[in-house]
Amino acid sequence: MRIDEILKKKRTLSFEVFPPKKGGGEIDKLFETIDGLKALNPDFISVTYGASGSNARGAAEIAGRLKTVGIEPLAHVTGGPSTPAEIDALSKKLKSLGVENVLALRGDKPSEYTAEYCKHFPHASDLESYIKKYGFCMGAACYPEGHVESATLYDDIENLKKKVDCGAAFFITQMFYDNAYYYRLLNEARRAGVNIPIIPGVMPLTGLKNIAKIKSMCGSTLPIEFRNMIEVYSGSPTALKEAGLNYAAYQINDLIAKGAPGVHVYTMNRADTATEIVSRLKNVLNEFFTD
Repeated sequence: MRIDEILKKKRTLSFEVFPPKKGGGEIDKLFETIDGLKALNPDFISVTYGASGSNARGAAEIAGRLKTVGIEPLAHVTGGPSTPAEIDALSKKLKSLGVENVLALRGDKPSEYTAEYCKHFPHASDLESYIKKYGFCMGAACYPEGHVESATLYDDIENLKKKVDCGAAFFITQMFYDNAYYYRLLNEARRAGVNIPIIPGVMPLTGLKNIAKIKSMCGSTLPIEFRNMIEVYSGSPTALKEAGLNYAAYQINDLIAKGAPGVHVYTMNRADTATEIVSRLKNVLNEFFTD
């Protein structure tokens, strides 16, 4: 089912998985994760792949697997490193697997970036325009704290308008830890005429390695009260994990109370993390996420 149609009926609960770099047992573990996530009744699960275009075929196969087990997939399609022929091949593969929804992305620029990297699809909107012919329901990414390449949030919102004009039916945000950034983005986007759903993305921080990776990857601001928890509990992995899960549940509770159209949880292929979050939100989900 198309995600834009689901969003017309209810708030959405969704997760993200990514294909392992190695096959064999790692694939089996991913399928176990998918089984665990299915038990949580998500409205869809997104399937990402490397920003360089690596493992796009594996991601397509996983999206097809989700479809066969009764989970709506949202397949990432990354334009930056891809040629039109590669995008056509991936789009046709996804269509043959019954995938109806894609998240159209440019992809992060690698450290060895050259102008050739984004030769064909320098912006996500360029990719959207190209794959519109396949009839997918298209989602796009947005950034509560502003994209690192945008001078201001308002420049970034102009890019959101372009994405809508090129076919985006909904947005999913990059992870953030201060909900005020999401509310600011939402208010300014609405003022600018961007009226499609903006689904907030939340990633629980459950360990020091996890925290270091997120900070280096996206530079999301950590509120002082959360930073204090991290400092105090840093010597106790179990306490730090619980604090991270509770903080993510607090974020989601606040977002839903203030009208968010759903929530997208970045679980890093950990069904147990998703299960812990859902268990903390059982009554909220039962009350506010039904048709």
